[in-house]
Amino acid sequence: MTKIAISAAETSGDLIGATLVKALKEQDPELQIEGLCGDKMRLSGCDQLWDMSVANVMGFSEVLKKLPSLLKLRKAIVQRFSKNRPDVFIGVDAPDFNFVIEKKLKKQGVKTVHFVSPSVWAWRASRVKKIKRASDLMLCLFPFEVDFYTRHNQRAVFVGHPLAEKLTPRKNHQAGKNILLMPGSRAGEVKRLLPEMLLAAKSMAEQDPALSFHLALANDELLEWTQALIASQDVSLSINEAHERMQSADLVLVASGTAALELALVGVPMVVVYKLSRLSYFIASNLVTSQFISLPNVIANKPLVPELIQTEANGNNIAKHALQILDGDHAELSREFGKIHQSLCLNSSQESAKLILEFIHE
Repeated sequence: MTKIAISAAETSGDLIGATLVKALKEQDPELQIEGLCGDKMRLSGCDQLWDMSVANVMGFSEVLKKLPSLLKLRKAIVQRFSKNRPDVFIGVDAPDFNFVIEKKLKKQGVKTVHFVSPSVWAWRASRVKKIKRASDLMLCLFPFEVDFYTRHNQRAVFVGHPLAEKLTPRKNHQAGKNILLMPGSRAGEVKRLLPEMLLAAKSMAEQDPALSFHLALANDELLEWTQALIASQDVSLSINEAHERMQSADLVLVASGTAALELALVGVPMVVVYKLSRLSYFIASNLVTSQFISLPNVIANKPLVPELIQTEANGNNIAKHALQILDGDHAELSREFGKIHQSLCLNSSQESAKLILEFIHE
C-alpha cells in the first residue's frame, strides 16, 4: 500500500490540502494518507495524527509565544515518519514549519513535495537555498512562480489553483448594500483588524443607513470576545460560512491572505486590510520586495483593489475606500477578476495528484 505523509499547519493549507487529498483518493482509493491536518482534510480522507490548531499562528512575535509547542510538534512529526517511512512527504503551505520537516526527511531518503510555494518572489528570495535542500518538487499555484524556480534550478511545476475549481465567478448578481467583514482566521489578526473594521462599519452606517453588515468568523476561537465587541452595533454573525456569505456580498472588508483571492475568484469587490504586531511589521517591512501584498493585485500586477496596511488600516480610512467602491462601476473589476479565474483554473487538484503519484514511482 502506498503511504503518503502530509502536513498542513494553517487554515488556508487545510482548505487547499482537502482538495488534494480528495483527488489523491480518487486516483488511488487504496492510498494511506496521514499527518497534521484540520477538519476539512480529515473529512476528505486524511487520517489526522495531529490537529493543525496547535500550529496555526502567524507573525514573528506570535510564533515566539508558541515556539515550544511548535518545536515539540515538529519533532514528533519527524520522529513518526522517520520510523514509519512514507513513500512521499507533502508539506502544504506553512513553509517555515514544513521545510524543516522536509529537509530532515529528505536527508533520510524520503521523497519530498511542497504544495504551495512561499512568496519567495515577494520577500526573502534567499529562502530558495533552503527550499532546494528541503523539497524535491515544488508545486506552484501561480505561473510566475515557476519562472523564479527555473532561474534557481529548482524542480517546479505550475498546477493552477484548486480554489479556482471550487469558486467560480458569480452570475446575475443584483447590486445591493450588503457589506461582509472577514477579519482572518488567526486570533492575532482578528484582534487587530476586527475593531478597525467595526469602526469602519459604524462610520459607513452613519453615512448610509441602508447598508447592512455581516461578520464571517473562520472559527469560534474568539466567539465570546467578538460577541461582546459587536453587541452595540447592528452586525450579524456567522461561523465558518464565509464562502456562502461572500456570494451575496456587495463589498468585503478582508484581511490580506487567501481570502482576498477567494473573493476575486467569486468576483466580489473588496478592501484589503492588514496589521501585524509592531515587531512583526518592523521585521517584515525590511524584507518585502513586492509592490503589492494582496494576491489579486500581485497576479494582475496592478492595483485592482485597495490595500490598507498597518496605520492606514484604520476605521475612517477603510470606510472612505469602501464607500468609494460602492459608488463606483464594477464592470472593469469584474473583467479583471474573470481573467484571474481563467488563468488559475487548470484542474489543479487532479493534476497535482497525478504528478505526486508519478513522482512516487519514478
